[in-house]
Amino acid sequence: MNNARYTQLKLKLKFPAGTSRGVLFDKLTSFLILERDGLVGIGECSTIPMLSIDSQQFYTQKLKEVCDLFNNNGDLSTINLNDFPSIAFGLETALMDLNANGSKCLFPSAFTKGENGIPINGLVWMGDKDFMQKQIYEKINQGYHCIKLKIGAIDFKVELEIIKKIREQFSSNDIEIRLDANGAFSSNDVLEKLQQLSAFDIHSIEQPIRQGQMDLMAELCKQSPIPIVLDEELIGIKSADKIKIIETINPTYIILKPSLLGGFNESEEWIRIAEKHNVKWWITSALEANIGLNAIAQWAFVLNSPLPQGLGTGQLYHNNIPSPLKIENAKLFYGAESKWNFNSLLI
Repeated sequence: MNNARYTQLKLKLKFPAGTSRGVLFDKLTSFLILERDGLVGIGECSTIPMLSIDSQQFYTQKLKEVCDLFNNNGDLSTINLNDFPSIAFGLETALMDLNANGSKCLFPSAFTKGENGIPINGLVWMGDKDFMQKQIYEKINQGYHCIKLKIGAIDFKVELEIIKKIREQFSSNDIEIRLDANGAFSSNDVLEKLQQLSAFDIHSIEQPIRQGQMDLMAELCKQSPIPIVLDEELIGIKSADKIKIIETINPTYIILKPSLLGGFNESEEWIRIAEKHNVKWWITSALEANIGLNAIAQWAFVLNSPLPQGLGTGQLYHNNIPSPLKIENAKLFYGAESKWNFNSLLI
């Protein structure tokens, strides 16, 4: 007998998480819980306000539709989730978990055995100068060699001062600096700002301008002194347009976020297209709780990308779901000694 349901959890951030799109204090996430023959599979459906394309008006209605179809032994492949990429990801991973006997071990590997960790970047959120510098030195003291700074929400001169101070103490051989502008720069000043930032040996910058300006982004990729990464630009793009995006813009890197792109299959299609065009990639979580982060991390490990991944978000929340995931020496590990605790969900 099948029994599917969904539940929701408001995740409480440990500090105001600032980006150029606004500040998050908490984040609502949903979970699909699929039961069959005494086994339980759980998948996380995570959206980000002002970024995810999922319709919030019809979100719970679509979750109910998925549950009803599962409970009636319907063909889940027939449900249209094109406009609900987070639900597509949640359903995909819940079914994988069910097929793995509810073990949460979706991609068995040296990672899930606790033998190897995944190198990750240290994420620095926007805030005032003191707050950002405090985060930077915390990350460096924790052993991170790759720091990712959210920029674009405070005074640009202050951001330059913060980055300059890092470079005065650490060369690019010691600390790799990635930047994420979340589309903050305007077409009028983007090249000038990129030129100023390039003085500090920046590894890359994500989405310097807002998505949807394909011709301008393509021109930036030709002229920018800093390698450009596409992130938001990939959200909501259908299969037929993926090749056009990569060929037209020709970025140096793309970032893959399964919750925003519609799951692993969609993300792997982006990888195939990117690699065919010599575009490099890495994987980033999208503020998921530990259930979604666990699935993404396991998938990232088996893909064997040589770059530091963006998978350090599990420590953001006061009330995250207890899990075996842990960070040690700037690597994400699956600790065999720790257990999952689903008491907050399975009630």
